[in-house]
Amino acid sequence: MPQVIVFGSLHYDIIVHGPGRPRKGETVAGERWLPKCGGKGGNQAIAAAKTGVSTSMIGAVADDEFGRVLVANQVNGHVDSRFIRIVEGAGSGMSVAIFDQDGDYGAVIVSGSNLELGHVDVDAAAELFAQGGVLVLQNEIPDAANVAAARAMRSAGGRVILNAAPARELSTDLIGLVDVIVVNQVEAEQLTRGPVVETLEGALGAASLLAQIYPVAVVTAGGEGVACATAEGLELAVPALKVELISTHGAGDEFTGVLAAELARGMEITVAIDAANQAAASLVSGVSLRGG
Repeated sequence: MPQVIVFGSLHYDIIVHGPGRPRKGETVAGERWLPKCGGKGGNQAIAAAKTGVSTSMIGAVADDEFGRVLVANQVNGHVDSRFIRIVEGAGSGMSVAIFDQDGDYGAVIVSGSNLELGHVDVDAAAELFAQGGVLVLQNEIPDAANVAAARAMRSAGGRVILNAAPARELSTDLIGLVDVIVVNQVEAEQLTRGPVVETLEGALGAASLLAQIYPVAVVTAGGEGVACATAEGLELAVPALKVELISTHGAGDEFTGVLAAELARGMEITVAIDAANQAAASLVSGVSLRGG
């Protein structure tokens, strides 16, 4: 059976809506706030599971109310949550995201228990890794933890997807274990140290640079679309589907989770990108775009 393993972050998000994000020293009167389960890892696991592919989440939460809600959310999303570890000495991860009137946002995360992930969690989930499949990683947990998980998956003959967000310096060990890297425009600029990525053409240029390092590079460009380049010479630029924007929050995670699920099914990268692009558009518009 195809499987996706997400090894990564779980955050309890507090969402604030206001007229705009405050500048340095400025206080802005907000309109409303609400809680939401998140973390890039948690979001990606839920997205993959929605496609019907067997999905497991390996993460770490504290023995607190945030942690209990985060685990329950994974269970309710039909994600195998047996390998979410309860840790002591740190609170569960959380974030605050501030949305403006256009639906764009900025966020601050406090990693907390997510920083406790490591070899012990990979060893505890050995039975999962032994089955192979597709592993999804992000940069909201320690690089060493990602390396341990990637090695376990590659040893089983599986594939490794790294959503390199937020952007940071990656170890050479991790770089050598990644099959597919997924980044947005800002992350692409930082990783390539190249020009500003503002267009779909620019995204393709950044993907081509990344494909000199990684077998497959995917650069999402928001309302412009998504670009992909491979070490074998494939170049693909897919325009964004035209939808009415409600909120961009979680769109990248939805894209990555669905991409992983389609690759786990054995789909070609071009087919997987189309499905992921459609899923992300559905999320930001609140309208299902799946055919039936």
